[in-house]
Amino acid sequence: MTHAFFACLSRLKLISRWSLMRNTQPENDAEHSLQVAMIAHAIAVIGRDRYGRSVDPEHVLSLAVYHDATEVMTGDLPTPVKYHNEELRGAYRRLEDVSAERLLSLLPEDMRPAFTPYLKQEKGYDHDVVKAADKISAYIKCLEEKRAGNREFDYAAENVKAAIDAIALPEVQDFLRDFLPAFEMTLDELNHPL
Repeated sequence: MTHAFFACLSRLKLISRWSLMRNTQPENDAEHSLQVAMIAHAIAVIGRDRYGRSVDPEHVLSLAVYHDATEVMTGDLPTPVKYHNEELRGAYRRLEDVSAERLLSLLPEDMRPAFTPYLKQEKGYDHDVVKAADKISAYIKCLEEKRAGNREFDYAAENVKAAIDAIALPEVQDFLRDFLPAFEMTLDELNHPL
């Protein structure tokens, strides 16, 4: 029997992000998921090594890889729509649950328990790290667009940065301090740091 789970997930590259905004550089869910995974992994390493958190960074990395997997069924609903009010938030959460079940059904039955935690992520520290990384990735996209002269992202950048600043995890703030400034550097500056 053929199983379609990974074939479906490969379509994340077809899901465009920021669909209501003019983009100088398109971004898809596959690219975004990779960036979120790398950032979440780094934050978890900082949390473990600097702050003594009991965390498995590789598990957090895996959670981040799959954090938007259900969007292969739902598409990327723009944030202003998704979070417009509690009714829409609840409806979207239910849609994500149905999509997660559908994706799990595309796996062999013996593999479903291993993938369930990635597609139905539970609240807690690991989830908080992934959510922080997701916001940081969105902020990096805003910075890139602004550097390209696209003012369309000015408001989004302010809101996302405020949300990141409100995260009470010192490892998130360490990541911002240690790594975020480099995202505003040119290629020449990256190759010849001061």
